[in-house]
Order: sequence, then C-alpha cells, then structure tokens
Amino acid sequence: MRSARAASLRLRVLCGLVCATLWLGPWNSAAAAQHRVGGAAGLLLVANKGDRALGIIDPIKGKEIATVAEDGVTGHEIAASPDGKLAFVPIYGNGGVGGRGTDGRLIRVIDLASRRIVGTIDFGNGVRPHCAVFGPNGLLYVTAELEDAVAVVDPNTLKIVGTIPTGQAESHMLAISSDGKRGYTANVGAGTVSVLDLEAKKLVTVIPVCQVTQRISLSIDNRLAFTADQRQPRLAVIDTASDKVKTWIPLPGIGYGTRATPDGKWLLVAMSRARKVGEVDLETMRLTRTLDVPRFPQEILVRPDGAVAYVSCDASAKVAAIDLKGWKIEKLIDAGRNADGLAWAPAP
Repeated sequence: MRSARAASLRLRVLCGLVCATLWLGPWNSAAAAQHRVGGAAGLLLVANKGDRALGIIDPIKGKEIATVAEDGVTGHEIAASPDGKLAFVPIYGNGGVGGRGTDGRLIRVIDLASRRIVGTIDFGNGVRPHCAVFGPNGLLYVTAELEDAVAVVDPNTLKIVGTIPTGQAESHMLAISSDGKRGYTANVGAGTVSVLDLEAKKLVTVIPVCQVTQRISLSIDNRLAFTADQRQPRLAVIDTASDKVKTWIPLPGIGYGTRATPDGKWLLVAMSRARKVGEVDLETMRLTRTLDVPRFPQEILVRPDGAVAYVSCDASAKVAAIDLKGWKIEKLIDAGRNADGLAWAPAP
C-alpha cells in the first residue's frame, strides 16, 4: 500500500515538473540563463555580421546559446532595451563606412525570450542606420549615416519621432551622457566629433580631431570623450566642458573601440591590428598594460559589476571575456562570423 502511494506521489511530482517546463516555454529556454554572474545578471548579445544574425550568449557558461536571423544585410550594432526584453538591431548594409555597398533602411526588433523578430522600424529610404543607444529618457537614438543625422525612435510605438543633424558626413558611432542631455558622434571620414543637444534636438558644435577617426565613448563622469585616430597610434581625449581635444594618449597600435570601467578609474581600448586590448589609467592618462586577444578586436563591453570585459574579435569569430582584476582572458567564446557590436541585456 505504502509502495503504491509513494509511486503515485512520484508520478504527480514528475507530471508537475513536466507541465511547469512546458508552461515556461520560451522563458525557460532564454531567461533561465540569466542568473547572477558576479554582481550582474543578464545575457550578452553580439552582432554576428557574417551570419546576418543576433547571437545570444550565456555569460556563465561562456557559450552562444542561440542565434536569431535578422532577415537583413546586415546588423553591425545592437541596443538592448533597459528591461532586457528586446534587442534593437539597425540593418546597416554590406559595405564599410564611407564605402560602396547596400544602404540599409531598417531596424529589426527582436524578442529575446521567443527569439524572433517582433517588429521593424523603416526609415523609408537608405540611411545606413548603425549605432543605437538608449537614452535615460527611454528613447532610442540611432545614427543615420547617409543623412548626417541621429534619428530619435520611440521604442514603444516603433516610430521615428525626430532627427538631430550632426553637420558632418559619416556619423558612425554615438555616445550619450548619463543625464541624457548631450550626444557625441564620431564622424569617421571627416575626422571630427559632433556635439548634440539631445533635448533641443540641435547641433551644438563640431570638434576637429584628426584625419580619420573611429568609435567614441565617455568617461563615467561625462567629463571626457575618447575617440581613436585611424592614421596614428594615439587616442584623443576631449574635454566635454570646453569641447576641445585636451590631450593625446600614445598607443602601441591603432586604436578602435573604447570603454570606461564602472569605477571610473580605467579606460579599455581595443587595438585591432595589434591584436591587443590596453588599459589606460585615467588619472595619469597613460597606458599601463596590454593583453593579447584574438584577431581584430573591435568593440568592448564592461559587465555592469565591472569584473569582466567582453571584446568582440571580428576576424576570429570570438568574444574574449577578460578578467579585469587578474588581467587575463577568462574565456574565449565562440561567436558567429565577424562578431562586432555587443550589448548587455539585463535579466527582466
């Protein structure tokens, strides 16, 4: 009798587990990976340009657990919604900045739980949308390279609600101050940085930097902006109070993507051709050490807890996870071809 009751109980528990698993559906497959890593919970997103797909990486396992086809050619950058539920992928085209190729006109909206496209934003003509950044006001700002502008998108209605002129060609990358008042674009071929008033939706000024520049980021306190000279191995440091180049930081190779650590003490810089990531002391403005990484490091994302930096390595189809305290590669994560843009999707 007891044996029969025990068997019946085990059967009910098993049925309950199966039903729970089926009910959880897509949440179980995507969000279950979003447990806490160090002091941060979420998923790492990567734009796999060569595969024309969004990659979803489990940062605990150090493994790409899913890909979502973008249905476009092709996404270079990603923005994750603040609630971690959606990814916004501008479809740029198949050329390089300033070069020949198709002119993208769409932004794909991807649901991270169901892993499918749930919306599309259409510019109506080819603008080569590239870098997408959420402002603290909840709006999405996207560089529209062929329009010399930054588009303002309402992520709730998926409508373009405004544009901000940059006054320069090839406005490729964008950084936004933490208060949401200022935007800074790296204008590649022009070798300049445009300063934008995001609230008034107008151009404030254009800062001459060098012949050709690439990428842009801000210090945690918003007092400095950083962009890399593509003709000389040096990094421009811009004083955002005066909107002028304050100093240059020599590098052992041509710089590319940069990112400040959350404590405000360090700036990480990718040096693509040198196959290195460097660490700059923001007090002394000197490069203190470097680390070898796989070929063509592009973009850097620092995990919200500041413990790990992720570096997309385009030519290697890898994302390097760097232990910042030990200054060593913790993991090399297999990503798709031409891994480029990165985003952190916090756990919903």
